[in-house]
Amino acid sequence: METTRHFVATVYVVQDGETALHEHEKLDMWLPPGGHIDRDELPHVAAKRETQEELGLDVDLLTPEEDITSSTVESIPQPQHFLLEDINVHDGAVGHQHVDFIFYGEAEGREIDPDEGEAPADAWEWFSPGDLEAARDRLPSDVIEIGKQAIETVDHQ
Repeated sequence: METTRHFVATVYVVQDGETALHEHEKLDMWLPPGGHIDRDELPHVAAKRETQEELGLDVDLLTPEEDITSSTVESIPQPQHFLLEDINVHDGAVGHQHVDFIFYGEAEGREIDPDEGEAPADAWEWFSPGDLEAARDRLPSDVIEIGKQAIETVDHQ
């Protein structure tokens, strides 16, 4: 079986020491906002677009940046994590994966106002580090760990 891969961008949105997650209907797991990167889109631009569409929030991304420029290259904002995620596995064979550019972002407010067709505002929950730990029975371990790292990073910037 051939494995197909799609590039996606994810943002752990942090505001006042908590991060926003929702139960993703298709994947049946709790996740932060994110989605596929369009063909003509850069990862950090997709991250901000997905956050705006799903939460109705503008975020400032916290990104390491290199200062490499020349007439043919420019540095772009880097993700905090770069993960390969198995999405579709059948009989031990991986059919589909996401190459995920994971960013941390800081929002000015918490009023969630998603675009039409997105998960409704009441589907989202804000999680503190303690809430993430307490929800180990329903949250993936990577979401807990990265969520806690995002909160700590944003709070200590």
